[in-house]
This record gives sequence, structure tokens and C-alpha cells, in this order.
Amino acid sequence: MTDLREVPRTPAFVLEMDAFRKNLGTIAGIQMSSGCSFLMALKGFAMHRMFPDVAEVVRGAAASSLYEALLAAEYFSEVHAYAPAYKPEDFSRIAPLCTHVSFNSLHEYEVHRHQLTHAAAGLRINPRYSPVETDLYNPCVPGSRLGIESEDLPHLPEGITGLHSHNLCESGADALKITISKIETRFGRLLDGVSWINLGGGHLVTRKGYDIPMLLDTLRGFQTRHPHIQVILEPGAAFAWEAGVLVAQVIDITASSGVPTAMLDTSFAAHMPDCLEMPYTPRIRGAKIADTGETGPHRYRMGGATCLAGDVAGDYLFSHPLKRGDRIIFEDMMHYTMVKTNMFNGISLPDIGILHTDGSYELVKTFTYEDYRGRLS
Repeated sequence: MTDLREVPRTPAFVLEMDAFRKNLGTIAGIQMSSGCSFLMALKGFAMHRMFPDVAEVVRGAAASSLYEALLAAEYFSEVHAYAPAYKPEDFSRIAPLCTHVSFNSLHEYEVHRHQLTHAAAGLRINPRYSPVETDLYNPCVPGSRLGIESEDLPHLPEGITGLHSHNLCESGADALKITISKIETRFGRLLDGVSWINLGGGHLVTRKGYDIPMLLDTLRGFQTRHPHIQVILEPGAAFAWEAGVLVAQVIDITASSGVPTAMLDTSFAAHMPDCLEMPYTPRIRGAKIADTGETGPHRYRMGGATCLAGDVAGDYLFSHPLKRGDRIIFEDMMHYTMVKTNMFNGISLPDIGILHTDGSYELVKTFTYEDYRGRLS
């Protein structure tokens, strides 16, 4: 099978192996050239069927909860944890799994530090800079609950060996360059006392046009100024960027007030929530996202499968009329999709599959009524 429209059952998340391996190669090259370490961030991509492949490139994973830490520990030799706050009963299980643990506040560190028998301890800092324009995704908005302000951290507490900053989202190398400058300006007095710094996620190094030479120059410059500090990056999206799709099917076509809508067997609210949260209009293979006021003979809105009125995404121009049974392929649907899906209205989660390099299709996971029932009481 070489045509994704022939995926046996929809909806289905389908990882495209060629693209995924290309991303891994890019990340491996950056690690080798820069001397930094990458972590696989489970909050962005947790398709553990692919973790053995990832573990051949990076030795560690980033976890934000007990369950993520448990899953990461099955596949990676290093587990780095950070959470805005740790439940005591969870932390007692998280700590033994981890090589590095970052805390969101000085209080959290003091509460849990006695349980760190072997993990390195770090503090999350707020550099007061982020290029992210959507407040929902911006951890540096005024009043942010994430990270410690410079004025609240005059010196490093005993036992702290690292700093953690996360302020980017699908950002370029220029944003990282500014981030490092802000950290050195606001927290430079602390850098002599740490041995590692985690610069978080949001480094979209596998996106076409990403300025890898600038990234390497920035990282090498930082390491020249601070040769004792190990630099860590933990992108989730970069591993899976444009490495897979969501294949859906047109169930019905309706029209209201002159707006034709293709009713799909998938949902933006349940299966692609970032489309509504960010918000953004996902690309569809073979179609053009219609600009405001742009008309055409085959213009359709995409309608989701739930009863949420706003379960729709954009208007699209097709080269042909859509009909019931047609397949719709949403591009770039590997990162921040499967990890955020829900079963609102009791609709099933999409299958998970792999399109291998030889064109064969592997069904990795399918979901049933028992998955829905088991979530409730």
C-alpha cells in the first residue's frame, strides 16, 4: 500500500517511517556537531512503538508525570522529570525512576529533596522572554505559574546542580539565541554553580528552513563561555514533525446558508484539539486552505464527529467535488495529537498505524468500547 487513501480503516493516525527516520537523522547530526544532548519529550509524542528507534539516537526522555516517567523508564537509560507540582504519593515513585528532577519552586524542592537518592536536582527558571503569541501556550506571560523569577532566586540552594528553562513553542534558532542571552543576563550569577542546563522544548530543528548553523553557533558559543555546563534540549514536536497524518473519511455532506460541510468520522475537538486551542487550520493533502472571501466551485468546511457546535476546521478549496466515502488526509498529525485525544461523546479514538518504507501498512493499535467504558465508573 503506497496510497494513504487505502488505509483499511478510518480514522487513523499513520506514522510515515521515511519522514520519521529523516527527523531522527537530523537530531543525531545536531547532537554530534553541538555536543548537546536531546531528550524525547513524551508530552509531545508518546507513540512508544517507536521508542526503540528513538533510543538508538537519544539516551533520555523527558516526563511530566508519574505515568510518563514509568513509560520512559521502560525504554530510556535517562529519565528527566519536571512537573508544576508533584503529588507526594506520585513523587515517591517518580524519584527512583529519574536521573534528573526539576522543581517549579523552592518550596517544592525543599519538600521533596530528601527523596532524591541519586537524581540530579534542578530548578525551573522564568527568563521573562517567549516568542509565543498565544497566551495559552506562553509560559512567560505576566503572572505565569511556571518557573522562578530572577529576583526570587538570589543564589542556588544547597544540592541544586541544574537549571531548567522552557519558553519556546515551534520556534526557530533565533528565539533560542535570545533565550540564552536572557538567561545569561537574568541568571548569569548562578551559572558558575551548575553543571547542566535544560533549555526545554519548542526547538523545531526538523522544520524545513530551520537555521541549524545558527543553532550550532549559539550552542557552541554558550559552551565556550560555560564549558562546565552540559546543555540539554527536550523537543517533542521535532521528533515527529511532518512525520505522519490523520486519515479520515467523509460520512456525509451538508449545506447551511450556502456553506457546504464535509462531515467526517474524526473530530477536531476529540482527536486534534490543538486545532481549536491554538487555534490553527490544519493542512489537507490535495486541498488549499481558503483565504477569507476566497471562493471556488469546490469549497468545503470540515465538520467533526462530535455534537460540539465548534467542532469544525476552516474552509478548503478542492480541485474536485467531494463525495461520501472520500478520504481526507490531514497533514502533520503526529505531535500533540495522540497525547491529547479524548473520547467526548463516546467516539472512538483513531487507530494508530505505520506506513513502512516498503509501502506496507502496520496496524499498531485499535480502540474498542472497553477502552471507553474503562475510563469511567
